[in-house]
Amino acid sequence: MLKKLLLPLTAALLTGCATAPPAARLDNTYTARSQSSRVKFVILHYTVGNLPSAIKTLTEQVVSSHYLLTDEAEPKFYVLVDESRQSNHAGLSSWKTFSNLNPASIGIEIVNPGYTDNARGAYAPFSQAQIDQLILLLKDIVKRHQIAPQNILGHADIAPQRKQDPGPMFPWKQLADAGLITWPDAAQVAAQQAVFETQMPDIMWIQKRLAQHGYALAQTGVLDDATRNVLFVFQSKYRQSKYDGEPDAETAAILDVLTRPQAAAPVAATQELH
Repeated sequence: MLKKLLLPLTAALLTGCATAPPAARLDNTYTARSQSSRVKFVILHYTVGNLPSAIKTLTEQVVSSHYLLTDEAEPKFYVLVDESRQSNHAGLSSWKTFSNLNPASIGIEIVNPGYTDNARGAYAPFSQAQIDQLILLLKDIVKRHQIAPQNILGHADIAPQRKQDPGPMFPWKQLADAGLITWPDAAQVAAQQAVFETQMPDIMWIQKRLAQHGYALAQTGVLDDATRNVLFVFQSKYRQSKYDGEPDAETAAILDVLTRPQAAAPVAATQELH
């Protein structure tokens, strides 16, 4: 008799355990006016490896990216992480007032060996087919997330003390010509360079302007290794004919044009030095 009573009770208990909790009642009648995409930045990388090794690294290890651009004759993107989710591509990073850029960025890895440690010691070029595909994707991302031109960056921009990618062979000027990033006006640079050829700004001025541009850099007034690293990254992007990490009149002029109000005229080297 007891066994007969226990069977219905056990069945009732099991049925109760299997019953799902009630779903939250969601009403989409209203939408907040104050909102924006979580994505504020796009960060470009090179893989320092071939396509198979890049796929293995980006899918099986801690590091990841939203997109991987192949180096095939007809390049394509592998979508590795949905844009709505965070990928781990930036690491310890900062730009202007932002830090830890992973949660606020889209990472794009481009298959490219980077620096080749051989007799020539050269950086590898990117194929035009890769850049054409990249520009198409960037335009789409910018449109959907309203990315500001100054927020399309290289990994080196946000981590200049430990990264160099996408390196001095990456054609940033093509992105500028496509309307994706800001670029210094050549006439303004030439005019300001003539001023700085006469009198160079001091290191404190250069450090302050580099920090104003966005790089994380202490203003020590000393041409230290950290400052040289940032100058190398800056030159690799905006003055690819020479990227030795040393301050000179042309580098200072480019930096001045990029950090001054657009309508400003050339400034004397004695102004804004401290």
